[in-house]
Amino acid sequence: MAKNDNMLAILWMLNSGDKLTAKQIAEKLEINIRTVYRYIDALSTSGVPIIADAGHNGGYYLQNNYIRAPLLFDIEEKKALLHAAVFAKEAGHPLSEALERATAKLKLYSSQEQESILSRHLAGFEVINRMGASSVQPLLVELERAVANEVSIEINYRTGRDVASKDRMIDPYGMIFWNNKWYIVAYCHLRNEIRSFRVERILQIMQTEKTFKRPKAFSARDFFMQNLLPDLVGKEGLVTVIIRGRAEALDDLCLHWFLGHHLKTRTADQAVFVLEENTVYQYVPYFLLPYGKSIHIVEPRRLKEKLVAVASELLEYYQL
Repeated sequence: MAKNDNMLAILWMLNSGDKLTAKQIAEKLEINIRTVYRYIDALSTSGVPIIADAGHNGGYYLQNNYIRAPLLFDIEEKKALLHAAVFAKEAGHPLSEALERATAKLKLYSSQEQESILSRHLAGFEVINRMGASSVQPLLVELERAVANEVSIEINYRTGRDVASKDRMIDPYGMIFWNNKWYIVAYCHLRNEIRSFRVERILQIMQTEKTFKRPKAFSARDFFMQNLLPDLVGKEGLVTVIIRGRAEALDDLCLHWFLGHHLKTRTADQAVFVLEENTVYQYVPYFLLPYGKSIHIVEPRRLKEKLVAVASELLEYYQL
């Protein structure tokens, strides 16, 4: 039996839960006892948690039943994993090289029939995503490592408003991929509060020796979405926006990342949204402008006037 086969056999023998001596293993595999010692050493070096007890009742066994079940995937599971890898790659996953190796192994350890099926399904499955700048990739790798190891980092960051960048010390709690952009949710030592930072605006990351402890049960996703789309239940100063128009235009509006969150009712030709007053007049006109004459604002009247003002400013700007 080949060396690799013998080592695998030893692994499965130990996985039975019984404590086995080197002599017992050697007799079962019909190999020299010194060879068993070499294979045990090689398995331990590779990371397999083999425990060795000395003495009269000693022997080898695996810590906590190391291999609970063989890692085998059926064809549907393989398809799902390969399709998920396509999404991750298009999103600019920070460990894209490791992902490539993993998917290659998944294909490698498939039968010829399975490989043919997987190739057919992958050929008809593609994802188009607006990829970020390639300079973001090294940042994502560093951020992912800092989040996992709970290590504070110093970032040189430029906000959307400021021309000059600033240095900030942050405790990175989690990474978010949303609306084709990567964000890091972190405790900011400058502001003394949790904030989110767009990765593409990070100019440099400096490692530190400081560590932190992420708050228990903290969800970066929940924090991010709550700040992006806060719950308006019980809030005052809300405005009802009624929009009529073509069905396809209303469908698109109701799926809008912001307006869809505030949708209250929808009929074939009308959609009703409830939003905060300052949001209605500050942002909504710009959301509605691309829809042109395919929609009609029923109320509030002030939103109509604001949309006219925005369109007039654009007209004046381009006539100069």
